[in-house]
Amino acid sequence: MNLRLTWNRVLLYLANVATILFIMFPIAAAVQGSLMSEKVLHSDITAVIPPAVTMDNFLLILTQGSYREETEASITSTYMPDNIRTFYRAVANSTIIALSVTVITLTFGALSAYTIVRLRLRWTLWFLQANLVARFVPIIALMIPLFVLGRSMNMLNSLTGVILAEAGFLLPYAILILVPYFQSFPSELEDAARIDGCTRFTAFVRVILPLSTPGLAACGVIIFIVSWHELLIPLVINSELEYMTLPMVLSSLIGDTNILFNVMMALALLALLPTMVLVLILQKFVVQGLAAGAVKG
Repeated sequence: MNLRLTWNRVLLYLANVATILFIMFPIAAAVQGSLMSEKVLHSDITAVIPPAVTMDNFLLILTQGSYREETEASITSTYMPDNIRTFYRAVANSTIIALSVTVITLTFGALSAYTIVRLRLRWTLWFLQANLVARFVPIIALMIPLFVLGRSMNMLNSLTGVILAEAGFLLPYAILILVPYFQSFPSELEDAARIDGCTRFTAFVRVILPLSTPGLAACGVIIFIVSWHELLIPLVINSELEYMTLPMVLSSLIGDTNILFNVMMALALLALLPTMVLVLILQKFVVQGLAAGAVKG
């Protein structure tokens, strides 16, 4: 029996290691490519260890294209898209959009989830199920109606249009995450607060929300990451350089005749850095929040 448990544990560890390696492989490839020049990258695409390491790709992005050394192993010998010169504006746009979408989604998601859990209205449960079924529709099928709606509301080429669209698409997911979390709280907590003079809303604000920090943090991190890396919605709504986000700048490096693989990999790592730092900082809350709703009572 002990031998069987040992083998099961070994197989579980091997499966975990294989999963981690599978997830980390693209990141490792991006790190490798970002440290190589274009000439070196194209000379040997099978090299595991870069024959020459350079930080020129990162300097090119961080200086918005002004850094380009004309050496034998130059960064690029063909062209440099103008979009790379909007790097810091794209960072600011992505930050504004992700933070705004997270705040809006958490606010309305928490209120909706609490309403569904405590009031138990039949129409709210039906509406939640309808929203869940609607999420099965591919988002690409909704882009033409989204563009038409944004044009009719004069929200094309604006951060407001992207924020409202992303918040609308992500709100059902936030509700689905928060509903089981609020269900884990006994209703006696609000009953005691209401006996002390609180209304249902003030009991929610003063009692439930402070206890919901792990769940809100977990939901907020998920919403922020999805919004930060969203490409399709900003691409449909915005077309001007002034309103571009980081994923849009990254996709613009794919030209008609050239693809700047090394610069793309460096930009992808820079775009991934904020979300990695956020997850590392809030890792404890994320684990607690996602596990809290698994067991009721």
